[in-house]
Amino acid sequence: MSTSSSEPVRPGRASLLYDPKIRGYAYQLLLLAAVGFLVWSAASNAIENLRAQKIASGFDFWTNASGFDINQKLIEYSASAGTYGRAFWVGLLNTLLVASIGIVLSTFLGFAVGVARLSNNWVVAKIAMVYVEVIRNLPLLLQLFFWYNAVLKPLPNPRQSITLPGGIFINNRGLYLPDPQLGPGGSVLVWALVLGIVASIAFRFWARRQQARTGRQYPIGWVALGLIVLLPLALYFVLGRPVSFIYPELAGFNLRGGIQVFPEFVALLLGLTTYTAGFIAEVVRAGILAVSKGQTEAAHALGLRSGPTLKLVVIPQAMRVIIPPLTSNYLNLTKNSSLAVAIGYPDLVQVFTGTVLNQTGQAVEVVAITMAVYLTISLVTSLIMNIYNQRMALVER
Repeated sequence: MSTSSSEPVRPGRASLLYDPKIRGYAYQLLLLAAVGFLVWSAASNAIENLRAQKIASGFDFWTNASGFDINQKLIEYSASAGTYGRAFWVGLLNTLLVASIGIVLSTFLGFAVGVARLSNNWVVAKIAMVYVEVIRNLPLLLQLFFWYNAVLKPLPNPRQSITLPGGIFINNRGLYLPDPQLGPGGSVLVWALVLGIVASIAFRFWARRQQARTGRQYPIGWVALGLIVLLPLALYFVLGRPVSFIYPELAGFNLRGGIQVFPEFVALLLGLTTYTAGFIAEVVRAGILAVSKGQTEAAHALGLRSGPTLKLVVIPQAMRVIIPPLTSNYLNLTKNSSLAVAIGYPDLVQVFTGTVLNQTGQAVEVVAITMAVYLTISLVTSLIMNIYNQRMALVER
């Protein structure tokens, strides 16, 4: 009687080729090598072209004198003393200004239109539907031209300006507002306003937590009104009116004094707000429809009316569906602001990628910086919205 012993079969080299894990690593290495080769080829080609055209690479141009002026600037800048680096910051701040205001306004308008599309009022629902369908199906660039050339340019000249109460003037050169000047004690008023806003936000979070724990509601709106409006207004009179105003006045063929809001900014803001609001409205409508009708029926059975039901029951649940696509619309609004170059608004693309690039010839550096800026803005916006989304996410008990 004989016994046979079998040794374990060792995998050969050929079997490694059929291992999905090994093949995956190999494909990734090949892809990485191909991408590296393309980057190296592009960089070498760019360096050779720059040398052939006798254009020096680097960022030495950053501190060179710019020699051009910018009409809208949030920081100190002049054609005689400004540098290309300073011009970059002016354009960046202008981009952030129109993007931040546009995000806030488009959110409010989009939510209003989205809720209106589901209204039981036939007229309101149809008007909201027409708005969404028209705005979403027209190119944004065409809408910017409409606001700038068809709405703002036909306004009267400064001599025939439209006068509004409070020393406000509107003409084809922009919107003119009184310029506030802080006197002695004015800084106290500003800090009171800032603290009022912070305290209102803190009270809102506290009230929401108390409501979730005990069911008791607190007058958030009245408290915010008192902290943000009534408290600074009371200090304004107690401190002896420390804020004065410089009003716009007609001088020759133009208005002097005050704060001028340029028509390019207004046209861009109106275009971005109305366009993005059309997409946000559809996101809001889809989020509301995603909430089960049983939630609404249960709220009505408890005696809640339609308004409180929408605010306290439907919208909080719909936000879990709304936030992810809402983030994409915020990103699109910020990136779409680069179309400002078409109507002459001095944003980052118009100032830096346009004028600075043409004057310096540093195409690689200027474009790389601009791309890095938009990438950073997008990543920061996504991070903030992701944090907010996690806070709104449904947590199982």
